[in-house]
Amino acid sequence: MSRSRFDIRAQPGFGFITLFTFFALYLPIAALVVYSFNGAESLSQWGGFSSRWFVAAWQNSAVQDAAIRSLVIALWAASLATVAALMAALATTRTAPYRGQTLKYALINQPLMVPEIVTAVALLIVFSRIKVWTGYSGLGYLVLAHTAFCIPFAYLPIRARLESMDLTLERAAADLYATRWKTFRHVTLPLLRPAVIAGFMLAFVISLDDVVITEFVKSGGQDTLPTYMLGQLRRETTPEINAIATVFLALSTVLVVIFFFINRKKQ
Repeated sequence: MSRSRFDIRAQPGFGFITLFTFFALYLPIAALVVYSFNGAESLSQWGGFSSRWFVAAWQNSAVQDAAIRSLVIALWAASLATVAALMAALATTRTAPYRGQTLKYALINQPLMVPEIVTAVALLIVFSRIKVWTGYSGLGYLVLAHTAFCIPFAYLPIRARLESMDLTLERAAADLYATRWKTFRHVTLPLLRPAVIAGFMLAFVISLDDVVITEFVKSGGQDTLPTYMLGQLRRETTPEINAIATVFLALSTVLVVIFFFINRKKQ
């Protein structure tokens, strides 16, 4: 059967526009990856294939400290954000409609609509007062800031999954005298597992590469890998930055592939 004349794929120029879009999106990334293997000191002049900058980044103690700090913050923030998002999604979907439900949905997703710089300044003001009152200036502020920013990213896939789930199994569990906790543990949560994993991975990646909020909230000596890279770009730029960015890209790709296989296995 021939395609409908209203099919977008049949419109003139669709193929060219698609190829051009992919070209514009991925050409800079491809250039970044290629020049991370540049043997020269320059970012713009090719000096032959070499993995020296990956070795240099691996042996750089500042990069090691920043990478470990980034992973610790991202793991804590993603875990807390996913738990909070799961509870918020259950509270806004597994209940009868009530006054203020839409307002709660808007408030949960507000960090997605508010410019990140506004959130960063607000957190800076709040945390600066808490630091004065308590004298504490550890990584807890970064964990809390990243958690607050990542909640809507974890909330959206979980809520979408809950809204599309059939209630038959949950109702059957209730008919068999299962408590709400047992129903959630043995029925709802297993069905939600792909969405929970997706929300966790999304929150983890968002926290891992955050710059603006981290730059405003962090104290001295608390550089994460993105803020370390930003500082290096301001001082001395070498292909080592390209190597670190390539590792970031590889990590994100691995997370997406893992989620794809987990989701396919569940289906």
